[in-house]
Amino acid sequence: MEYWVNVEPEVRIFVNEINPQGRKTILFIHGWPANHNLFEYQFNQLPKMGYRCIGIDIRGFGNSDKPFEGYSYDQLADDVRCIVETLGLQDFTLAGHSVGGAIAIRYMARHNGYGVSKLALFAAAAPSFTKRMDFPYGLSKDAVTKMIQETYEDRPNMLRGFGDMFFFQHITQPFSDWFFQLGLQAAGWSTAKLAASLRDECLFDDLATINMPTLILHGVHDKVCEFALAEVQKQCIRKSRLVPFEFSGHGLFWEEMDKFNKELSRFVG
Repeated sequence: MEYWVNVEPEVRIFVNEINPQGRKTILFIHGWPANHNLFEYQFNQLPKMGYRCIGIDIRGFGNSDKPFEGYSYDQLADDVRCIVETLGLQDFTLAGHSVGGAIAIRYMARHNGYGVSKLALFAAAAPSFTKRMDFPYGLSKDAVTKMIQETYEDRPNMLRGFGDMFFFQHITQPFSDWFFQLGLQAAGWSTAKLAASLRDECLFDDLATINMPTLILHGVHDKVCEFALAEVQKQCIRKSRLVPFEFSGHGLFWEEMDKFNKELSRFVG
C-alpha cells in the first residue's frame, strides 16, 4: 500500500506499507543517498513472518517531495513525528540505517521516543559521522566536503564512488546499477544538503537520553561508518546490545541478510 503523508503544507513524504495487518510494526528510515527500497530484502521476508513493515522516503529522496530546504536532523525527525501521528503508530520499532539511524536517534531525543517501544540502529551515523577534536572516529570533514562538491559537479560519478565503498562483499554489476539508481532518484540539492548535515551535526547528547531496548547491528568492515561508532553507541545507550557482522561493510542488510533479518525479528519479538 503506497501513499503520501503531508508533513508541511507543500511537502509530502512517500510511504510504502507492507502487510498492514501485521502483528508488530517496524518503521524503517533509509540511509543517504538512497530511499526506502534499500530495505527490499527485509520487505521480502519480514512480512512473511507476520510483521507490518513501513518504509518511508525522507524528504528530497525517492518518491517524496524535494523542497530546497529542510535537511537538518531536527526537521527530518519532525517529519517522522508527523508520519507517526498521521498513521496513529504506537508501540512500534523505529529502525534506521546510516543517516536514518541518526534521524531515529534525534527523534528519540527531540520527541521523547513518541510511540516507540524499541529502537534498532543499522550502521548508524552516530554519535558523529565525521572526526572531531574529541572524537577520532569517522570520515574526515574534508572527505565529506569533497563528496558535496562532487555532488554539485558530477553527481553520477560521486554516486559510483560511494557505491564502491558501501559494500564489503562482491556485488554484481546489475546490483551495483540498481543501487546507483536509488541514489539518482534523489534531488541533487537534497543529496548535498543532507551530506552537509551528516558532516556538521552530532548526537552525543541525544544518545544519553535513550532509555529503551536498543539493537545495534554494524558491519565490522564498514568504510562509511566505521565499527568504532557502534561501540560508542553501545557505551552511551543504557539498554543496548551490539551485534557485529563479521562479513559486512555498510550494506549489512544485504551482505548478511539472513542474519540481519533473524536478529531484527528476534529483537522485535
